[in-house]
Amino acid sequence: MKLKKIGQASLAAAACVGAGLLLASCNPNATIDYIFVTSVDNGTGAGQVSSYHAESESGVLIEVAGSPVSSQGNNPVAEVPSPNGQYLYVANQGSNNIAQFNIGTDGQLVAGKTYTTPGSEPVSLAINNAGTFLFVLDYYGPGFSDASPGPGALVVYPINSDGSLGTPVASGGSPLTPVQCFPGGVAVSASGAYAYVTNTNSVVTTTSAPTTSTAPSTPAACPTQGTISGFSIASSGALTALPNSPYAAGTTPTGIAIDPTSRFVYATDSVQNQLIVFDVESDGSLQPLLNGPFQTGTFPVDVTVDPRGLYLYVSNFNSNNVSEFSINQATGAPSSLASSTYAAKPPNPTCLVVDPAMGHYLYVSDYSTPPYITGADLNPDSGALTGLQDQPFPAHGYPTCIAAVPHGNHSTQYVTANPGQ
Repeated sequence: MKLKKIGQASLAAAACVGAGLLLASCNPNATIDYIFVTSVDNGTGAGQVSSYHAESESGVLIEVAGSPVSSQGNNPVAEVPSPNGQYLYVANQGSNNIAQFNIGTDGQLVAGKTYTTPGSEPVSLAINNAGTFLFVLDYYGPGFSDASPGPGALVVYPINSDGSLGTPVASGGSPLTPVQCFPGGVAVSASGAYAYVTNTNSVVTTTSAPTTSTAPSTPAACPTQGTISGFSIASSGALTALPNSPYAAGTTPTGIAIDPTSRFVYATDSVQNQLIVFDVESDGSLQPLLNGPFQTGTFPVDVTVDPRGLYLYVSNFNSNNVSEFSINQATGAPSSLASSTYAAKPPNPTCLVVDPAMGHYLYVSDYSTPPYITGADLNPDSGALTGLQDQPFPAHGYPTCIAAVPHGNHSTQYVTANPGQ
């Protein structure tokens, strides 16, 4: 399977926890975020999406009534919510489609439309901060498959006011933009000006997420090293390659993230066990930091930056932990925290997310059996992680990815980092 791929009512919250983790929150006012976890039935490939309330005082996850729901396809591997918290989009890699869900006021998901991608095997999603475009990364462009591999493709869908997707935006007369081979992840800058895609240019093989158990052959036309493709984004959503793109990026870059100020790009190298860091130049082009790359755990697959832009976390699939870094606000360079790593309770962490409401909790989807979600308290002064009460939290199937939206008045509580701070 390919995964390509932040002191209210404490007594009420405690009462809800005492009632059991599988019950809906009895006090929605104590909920700071809704957490969504995609998972797959390893026998049938059928996908699910589970919904949880994240409690403000404890960070404990409480599953929403009626959860999980069908992902509307097979093998869901990526998801992204709309910035207004009203919609969730899920990439079903095994069904070549994108499923739209409406997010209810209680965190329940209601299935909307599904959309077949122009290429095949969508593996990563991103959305701009304005909520007007959805970026879909297809592992293969049209005419290519595991049996006949070739370049991937980046597709831009306009998002309508009701959350539905329009016809893909044409770039250079085509409904998709080619990238290089076996792409891993896509990220869009907070400014909305640029999009970046990691190209592994080789197949990383495991027996489970986030790649594939059967490795297709690598075409001779594929580059021998990993790269990042960069694009400027027009107001229409059309993409134009940035100067000197694609950029050299280690051996096999997979996960990718951009800091909130749009000044730095971070990518994991899953074979070299490294984090590669780039400066974003004034024209959007990338320049690697001179003192990088930076060591991670074994087989790093995902990376996220906290909402303040102060801390960075990497999920290490094979070493079963999360690497912890602080970010130098002047240079973007990551420095390992004193604790260095945080152990994922079950093995094989995949996606991770910092709660977007307060930036106080970190959650990790663990591709494990029994299925679980790792939860940690994020110290806002040091970035250090410590385990939450009652974690790991029960999940369904084999969890593949995780996303979050802030709830109610909590959506503006965190402090955003300022350039040069």
